Amino acid sequence: MLEARDIDLHYGASHTLRRVNLSARKGEITCILGRNGVGKTSLLRAIFGLQPVSGGTVTWEDKDITRLAPHARARHGLALVPQGRDIFPRLTVLENLQTGFAPLPREKREISDEIYALFPVLRDMLRRRGGDLSGGQQQQLAIARALVTRPRLLILDEPTEGIQPSIIKDIERVIRLLAQRGDMAIVLVEQYFDFARDLADSYAVLERGEVVLAGRKADMEESAVRRYLTV
Repeated sequence: MLEARDIDLHYGASHTLRRVNLSARKGEITCILGRNGVGKTSLLRAIFGLQPVSGGTVTWEDKDITRLAPHARARHGLALVPQGRDIFPRLTVLENLQTGFAPLPREKREISDEIYALFPVLRDMLRRRGGDLSGGQQQQLAIARALVTRPRLLILDEPTEGIQPSIIKDIERVIRLLAQRGDMAIVLVEQYFDFARDLADSYAVLERGEVVLAGRKADMEESAVRRYLTV
């Protein structure tokens, strides 16, 4: 289980996150919602160690990881699919997938058949350069690369951004399947409300760096959440 407690985060003099709390359980999907610029990506960066927190703690599987470097968190089973995908455009699809080997011991450095079962299109494109793929295919590659690390906590930052509807459906199916396995916690940042609502087991809404709404999906009041998403 992931527990982020009383997280404060600064960028210089800017107080970006204010005493934010978030939990994520294995077998469940936790969705973080909010408009642009409210601190969603900053919260993911804090969880993954890409930005040091000013206060609060991050624990994973009962271990305090607040001060661990990102590569050490990856070795503890955390994986991040960043906004914008950040694949290597000049590497092939296979080489991009193999970059996921970095946190793994040598004997586990293999790409499981399950990844190709989840994303069949990638098997047919292994020799194609990442930069030649469509936006939707690049997003599938970014998720697959994260799965190569064999994560127990998968963090996705706006996976539907700029993606065609048919690929969004494929990504939704994969995220749901991963959660149903029961061995992985999933944290999903999303602005597309319907996508998040359909997947979420629990949710948190950010506004100006603070959690203003949170709870289980069954208790969600849609109109209240949507007010914090409209511009």
